[in-house]
Amino acid sequence: MSALRDALRDLPDAVFADMLESDDAYLVVVDLPGASAETVEARVDNGRLRIEAQREKDLPREFQYVSEERSLFLDATLLLPPDATGSGAEGSMDRGVLELRLPKRETSVDETIPIDEK
Repeated sequence: MSALRDALRDLPDAVFADMLESDDAYLVVVDLPGASAETVEARVDNGRLRIEAQREKDLPREFQYVSEERSLFLDATLLLPPDATGSGAEGSMDRGVLELRLPKRETSVDETIPIDEK
């Protein structure tokens, strides 16, 4: 879990993200103002979470940029905890807030193997 926490700290300063953990899943919450479900892609690949987002901006015709501080794109890759999986993951977007629920892999309980006498 600390690798993901460290990766979240490495996001650009303009990106705010939280990570929460329950017994069976991780929840990654990322503020992406101006982005929508249609402009965000998230995937898990080889133990990493990759988020690509594009902010939609409407520029009035009579204006042009003097300076532009709000980036149009986010392309972030976050190292996931070893028990996180993309299988069964769910995502939602609400007013520029992305929530990704990443299930934890089922861990098998250690079982004693019976040994019979021959």
